[in-house]
Amino acid sequence: MGGGGGGGASERSDPLLPTKREGGEDDDAGASAFHEFNGASFAGAVFNLSTTIVGAGIMALPATMKVLGLVPGLVMIVLAALLTDASIELLVRFSRAVGARSYGAAMGDAFGWWGRRLFQVCVVINNVGVMIVYMIIIGDVLSGTTSGGKHHYGVLEGWFGVHWWNGRFFVLLVTTLCIFTPLACLKRIDSLSYTSTISVALAVVFVIITAGIAIVKLIGGQIPMPKLFPAVPDLASVWELFTAVPVLVTAYVCHYNVHPINNELKDSSQIKPIVHTSLTLCSTIYITTSFFGYLLFGESTLSDVLSNFDSNLGIPYSSVLNGAVRVSYAVHLMLVFPMIFHALRLNLDGLLFTSARPLSSDNRRFGIMTAVLLLVIFGSANFIPSIWDAFQFTGATAAVCIAFIFPAAITLRDPQGIAKKWDKILAVFMIVLAVVSNVVAVYSDAYKMFHKKSAPSKA
Repeated sequence: MGGGGGGGASERSDPLLPTKREGGEDDDAGASAFHEFNGASFAGAVFNLSTTIVGAGIMALPATMKVLGLVPGLVMIVLAALLTDASIELLVRFSRAVGARSYGAAMGDAFGWWGRRLFQVCVVINNVGVMIVYMIIIGDVLSGTTSGGKHHYGVLEGWFGVHWWNGRFFVLLVTTLCIFTPLACLKRIDSLSYTSTISVALAVVFVIITAGIAIVKLIGGQIPMPKLFPAVPDLASVWELFTAVPVLVTAYVCHYNVHPINNELKDSSQIKPIVHTSLTLCSTIYITTSFFGYLLFGESTLSDVLSNFDSNLGIPYSSVLNGAVRVSYAVHLMLVFPMIFHALRLNLDGLLFTSARPLSSDNRRFGIMTAVLLLVIFGSANFIPSIWDAFQFTGATAAVCIAFIFPAAITLRDPQGIAKKWDKILAVFMIVLAVVSNVVAVYSDAYKMFHKKSAPSKA
């Protein structure tokens, strides 16, 4: 096991689960529970990694096209995918060099105790924030939301009218008990491969419907020519271009699930083609969504393009198509949720119980941690929906650290002396890009929030 560099004997570099390649005497309970597991398949791993990547961020991509223009925007999506592939390749290579079976163990080997802890804290912050946002979006889509004194009806309200059983609290309670809880109780990440397949399929359904509507309106001459390049009449508009960078930089974050997926593979040498296949699949979904989403709504594209599917689309069966888009996306998020939850529970356990036996072989600890985390996320999504703003800071910062800063830092630290000159150049570039994008994101969010609060006083 990796985890040197000051990690100490009590440090655990084990993945959440014993795999078919482990089976040591310390893991008898866990190994006996999973003795029939012969390793995850290539397709299952691809869909699990793809589901980790394609979450709520897909809805912000059409808005980045509005800022950057179609040509630079689509090029940036491809470049972000290539950069993500490079960062995962560095992470996997340096992990193998030290025998680290988890991202935390690789950080522990390079930076000792504090490196491992810093990574685990970032995953907890990022994933808790992401799942609260997911639950808020699911509530908004199904039960509606009220903002600025105006109520935007959810799908269930639109179909059946306003009732107690389609209110936000009850819908999220049923979702948590009937969908999130059973899926969160699965101990192997490979057990989620079927729901991940459905999740990716639903993302494709969203793309197909959006593309179909755009093509119909294009043929009917209802869509104007989209902006190919950004308009930059002044310095302020140049600055605005950079606000799209954080969305693109964090669009492919999946690094925290690479090791758990790799640990369950029949053949661990498949991880590189799995990463390539997942990134190609997700890039295709991102490019298609961005292109047709922006083509369809043009300069009216909202920061969350799902909000654009709340009005008449100007074609037959508009309300049916709106409902199909919103429901398919809500179900998609429900199935992404357990993938993010898996990594959260794994890293929180490593943070709190450094010397305990593996979580998979301690059913009591596993059950309590699962229940407490679900309760915290459910309560936050119901009672503090404004938490979205708070996690624009913490979530974006933590995500960029996980995706680029930490793999680059491991490369520059190079405890085994295996880094090439190009690796170190790439690592420096990643850190600079990540830091700049973070500063831009935090500044732009703070600027918007400040002006939002000060606007009424000017009236």
